[in-house]
Amino acid sequence: MNTHTATAADARSLRLVALLATYIQSANLPLPNAALRLIQGSLSMTDDQAGWIFTAYLAASAITTPVAQWLAGRFGLKRVYQSALALFALGLWLGTLAATPLEFIGARVLQGLAAGVLAPLSMAIAVETLPVEHRPAFAPKWTALVLLGIVSGPSLGGWICEYFDWRPMFYLSLPLTAYIFMVVSLLLAEKKADPRPSFDFFGFGSFTLGMIGLQMLLDRSARMDWFDSPEIWIEALACGLGLYLFSVHVLTRKAHFINKGLFADRNFLCSTAIFFAFGFVLLSTMALTSPMLDEILGYPPDTTGFMTAPRGVGLVGAFLLMGRAPAWIDPRLFVALGVALVAYANWLMLGYSPLMDWTPVAITGFIQGVGLGILMPALSKVAFSTLDPKLRPEATGIFNLIRVYGSTLGVAVVQIFFFNNTQAMHSALVSNLTPYHQALPTSLPALEGLNHLVTHQAAFIAVMGQFKILLVAMLVVSPLVLLLRKPVATN
Repeated sequence: MNTHTATAADARSLRLVALLATYIQSANLPLPNAALRLIQGSLSMTDDQAGWIFTAYLAASAITTPVAQWLAGRFGLKRVYQSALALFALGLWLGTLAATPLEFIGARVLQGLAAGVLAPLSMAIAVETLPVEHRPAFAPKWTALVLLGIVSGPSLGGWICEYFDWRPMFYLSLPLTAYIFMVVSLLLAEKKADPRPSFDFFGFGSFTLGMIGLQMLLDRSARMDWFDSPEIWIEALACGLGLYLFSVHVLTRKAHFINKGLFADRNFLCSTAIFFAFGFVLLSTMALTSPMLDEILGYPPDTTGFMTAPRGVGLVGAFLLMGRAPAWIDPRLFVALGVALVAYANWLMLGYSPLMDWTPVAITGFIQGVGLGILMPALSKVAFSTLDPKLRPEATGIFNLIRVYGSTLGVAVVQIFFFNNTQAMHSALVSNLTPYHQALPTSLPALEGLNHLVTHQAAFIAVMGQFKILLVAMLVVSPLVLLLRKPVATN
C-alpha cells in the first residue's frame, strides 16, 4: 500500500471516529430521558432532582466548550482529546455504579465536562481530514449528526431500559469510546499551537461563575424554599457578582472573552436571542414529554422513547432539506416560518389530555421538529451574514454556547414550575375532598389509590403549564424577526 493511499485511509478512519464521538456525546445527553421513572426508583431520586440529570450534563459542557480549543493549542490536540475520552468513559462507568442521586449526578457532571471538549475538537479533527474545498459543506452535516444524537437518544435509551435495565444504557458507549481512543492513539498526530494561544480567563471565569450561580439557584430553589435558605443567598450572590464582574470587564477592556464588536451587529444580537429560545424549547420539551408519557400516562420506556421519534424525523429531515433551499429565498422568511411552527406546536401541546393516545404527541412533536429544523440553519445564516468576517470564529462559539445555556436554563425553569405547580394543584384538588362526600372511600388502600389519582391529575395539569411557558418563550422572541436585516453575500 502506497503512502498516499495509507494517508487517505487514515484520514477517513479519523473522520469516522470523530463523527462517532460527536454522536455518542450528543446522544448521551438525553439518553436517560425515557427511563427517568426507573432511575428515580432505583436511586430514590425526587422529582426535582431528576432535572439535574440534564442540567448537570449541560452546565458542565457549557463550562468546558469555550476552553476546548485553548486546551488543544496549549497542551496538544491529541493529548486533550484522549483525556476527554478517558474522562467521558470514567463518567459512564461511574454512572453504572451509582447508588445515590449525588453519585449519579456527579457521574453526569464528568460526562458533561468531557462532552464539552469532545464536541468542538471532534469537529476540528474531522475538518482537518477533509480537502480544503470540501470543508465549508461539512459543518451542516456535523450539526445534523449532533441533532440526530439528541433526538435519537431517548429512543435508544428507552429500548435498552425496557429489555435490560437502565444501567446498560451507559455500558453501550464504553466499548465505542475505547475504540475511538485506540484509533486516535494510532493515527492522530500531536499538534500544538505556535506560539501558545492566549485566553481571557478572567472574563470566562466571571461569566461562568455568574451562569453556574444562576443554574444552582434555579436547580436548588424549590427544594430549599428559595431565599429562606442561606445556600440560595450564596448562589444568588455568586450569580450577581460573576455577571457584574463580567459586565465591567467587557466594558473596560479592549480584549476579552466576548468581543464588543459582536454587540454592534443587530442581526447577530437578534439571532442569538432567538437561538437562546431555540435551546430553551429543544430539550425542555423532551424533558417534559418523556416523564408525562412514562410516569403520568404509564407508557413503558421503549414506547416512551419511540414516541419521540417523529420529532427527531421532522427536525433532522427539515434541517437537511434546508441545505437544498434555493439561495434566492430570503432566509428571514424561513426564520419566521420556523418560529411560527414551533409556537404552533407548543400551542397544540396545551390540548393534551390524560385520555389521549399516541397520535397527538407524534403529530405535535413532528410539527415542532420541522420548525426547529427550519429555524436552526436559517438563524445561522442570518446571524453571520452581516457580521465582520474577522469576528465569525469567535461569534460561532458564542452562538452555540448561548444555545447550550438556553437548554440548561430552560430545563431548570420548567422543573421549578412543574414542582411548584404540582404541589399547588394537588392542594387545590384535595381541598374539594371532604369526609362529607358520600362517595369518598374510607379504607386506607382506597385512600392511597385516591391520592395517587389526584397526584397524577395535578402533575398532568402542571405539565400543561410548562408547555405554556415554552409557548410564551417563542412568542416573546418572535418580534425580533422583524428587526433582522436582509442578509448580504458572505465572504
